[in-house]
Amino acid sequence: MIPFERSLPYDLVMGDVYVPECPFCKKDQVLLLIKPEDVLLAREGKKKLLVFPCCGNKVVVLDSDNDYLLTDTIVRR
Repeated sequence: MIPFERSLPYDLVMGDVYVPECPFCKKDQVLLLIKPEDVLLAREGKKKLLVFPCCGNKVVVLDSDNDYLLTDTIVRR
């Protein structure tokens, strides 16, 4: 089970990965600079650096499931 405070919800839309809101600058519907294949690789244990294009903040994706990305940083409270 993914810890809630380190989980980041995401959506796959036509081959792109979006988050509903940036956890840092609060911008809506942020297109992430990762591919759906990167999400699958994270599920298999490969870490991926994720840079938010809206504000430049960085987190490392450690794991994923069908709805959430597990990060190394607390992104929600």
